[in-house]
Amino acid sequence: MKFGWPWQAIHAVAPATTNTDLGPWVLQKIEGISRPALGQANFTFVFTHKVSRNIGPWPCWYSSTFYAVGHASATVNLNPGPAWWAPASWHYRLQVLSRPQGGKPGHVTVVMVLPRPQLPQSAHQVTIDNLPSRPIETQHSWTYPGFGCGALLRPQFQQSVLYAQAQRIAFYKAAHAPLVTGQLVRSAETQATRTIRDNFVQPTVNAFGYLLDRFTIRWAAAP
Repeated sequence: MKFGWPWQAIHAVAPATTNTDLGPWVLQKIEGISRPALGQANFTFVFTHKVSRNIGPWPCWYSSTFYAVGHASATVNLNPGPAWWAPASWHYRLQVLSRPQGGKPGHVTVVMVLPRPQLPQSAHQVTIDNLPSRPIETQHSWTYPGFGCGALLRPQFQQSVLYAQAQRIAFYKAAHAPLVTGQLVRSAETQATRTIRDNFVQPTVNAFGYLLDRFTIRWAAAP
């Protein structure tokens, strides 16, 4: 392993060597992460779909308001690549407070910096839950559902059309509405912290005879 980084500091009462594999082993585990952490959120909204067409002198219009439930995810890149962990970045710091001695475990703390969670980047990254979503109000012209008006307007209310509109609205909310974006970011940060701590950092330090006293993830400033 090619590690000569300032990833570690030792503060121990007993004499100790600063040459330990603990820091590199933990970072090696982190660099093996292949999937991002997902933070998920469900949110509700109301939208209206209205279509107006005229058949000669006859006005045709139909309007329906729907209650919709959206689902979106934010992602955290748990392993941004070797350059992210370069020594000068100080994105990874393992501090050994004491070594295992006399049958007692040692103690360490770990501080990491990760890129901020990424919100959905396209409408295809959000979905609509069809089961609770439903129409709550409808209005139409007096000529509906006559044959001419009905044949003209009904295709504009197909499931695929309504779903696409709801999906666009849900995407906007997942990217811009503070109540939704805040929930997504908090959920993603919590999931990222739990994933790295429980699956990578803590098992590794425990295997070397250490207890993880504190694990902290800080989030990089927006570029």
